[in-house]
Amino acid sequence: MCINFTPTKNKDWTKSVFDVDLPHTYPKEVFPSYPAPIIIFDRKNERHKCGLAEFGLIPSWSKDKKIQRYTYNARHETVKTKPSYKDSWFNRRFALCILDNFFEPSYESGKPERYCIQRIDKRPIGIASLWDTWIDKETNQKIISFTMLTCNVDTHPVMKRFHRIDDEKRSPVILDEEQFNDWLTATPDTAINFMKCDMFPTLDSFRSVNT
Repeated sequence: MCINFTPTKNKDWTKSVFDVDLPHTYPKEVFPSYPAPIIIFDRKNERHKCGLAEFGLIPSWSKDKKIQRYTYNARHETVKTKPSYKDSWFNRRFALCILDNFFEPSYESGKPERYCIQRIDKRPIGIASLWDTWIDKETNQKIISFTMLTCNVDTHPVMKRFHRIDDEKRSPVILDEEQFNDWLTATPDTAINFMKCDMFPTLDSFRSVNT
């Protein structure tokens, strides 16, 4: 799972990979309810779009934003049935959260230590995500929000090192750049094929750094 990350500010990479520009301003580090850039695919105009969305999905039916405390990560095993996510899944609201690194706690020393997970070559990371639109009835403000999809990594040689010793090990679903467009244009039936930790980019491309 992931509760904190550094959204990318790599304008050249974003332009090269998606032919879009990054938003002008957003936080250096993101936690639930903070805005961050995401990529979606506009099927009508057949092009990528990039915009800010709040971390923690707010389903359209929600009464308020408090639900974001619980919806920043979505388990892929239940994404089709959970009320918060199933509408986005079946309506193909697939997105990529684009970031430079994310943070996880390791308890190997007996106490929590913060680790940064990033690519060795420092290229940005794309994480499979879902998005939705919510209207604040008091202000009539439209808010775009998103959640990161997660999968079990109990046997993954790197990601199993994080979180409490007795907890299930989970990680956001990391995609290769070659998978980006296939994910963004997936159908509900094909999207589930991306939810496997053995499809993560090669381990020698990533490193974890104790911060």
